[in-house]
Amino acid sequence: MLKPAGFPGHRLRRARSFPIAVRPTKADIAIAREIARNTAPAPEYAARALTWGADEKVLLVLATAGWIISRGRSEPLRRAGNHALLVTAATSLLPHVMKSLFDQTRPDRRTVVGHIHGVPFSGKREDAFPSGHAMHMGALASAAETLPAGPRRTIRAFAIGLSLTRVVVLAHWASDVVLGFALGAALERLLRLWTGYPIATANSKENEHADT
Repeated sequence: MLKPAGFPGHRLRRARSFPIAVRPTKADIAIAREIARNTAPAPEYAARALTWGADEKVLLVLATAGWIISRGRSEPLRRAGNHALLVTAATSLLPHVMKSLFDQTRPDRRTVVGHIHGVPFSGKREDAFPSGHAMHMGALASAAETLPAGPRRTIRAFAIGLSLTRVVVLAHWASDVVLGFALGAALERLLRLWTGYPIATANSKENEHADT
């Protein structure tokens, strides 16, 4: 059984030093409890496999490969490669920093029924807050803003779906995923100020004004 929270909201317990303990919300508890009671080994296995698509190691390899391929290409592609690599590195580092400052027990450590139904154990016990996978996906969804409508919607649906797998496997509380996704999107927008991404969008707007 998942133990109920004593009060709503991500409440930080008073502490004089780090790490600071963070409690899940009542909604977090209710969602995790429903998953633990109603899941099965097959969907848990599938979600566990899908969640690797947002793993920092996989994304760092892909971003590095993209950066290498972008060398010697046009300036927009080089700038996109720089941006992708920097954002991936930053969204890999930030969750580790935050997890060293905050402690929150993962939902998969607070259930017996869930493990009977196929829920796996994931990561370190107290590293639920925030979701690093969701942070990567939030950054990806934000960066997709510069793409045409079709690919943009596909990538954003993909990013949201992969983020939700972290809730399904009870690696994170729902609010950890929501916060991680929002932080990733905000970080991607912030790093645009440094990388100058997306240059293509700016040029296309100038061309549109010139045509009119």
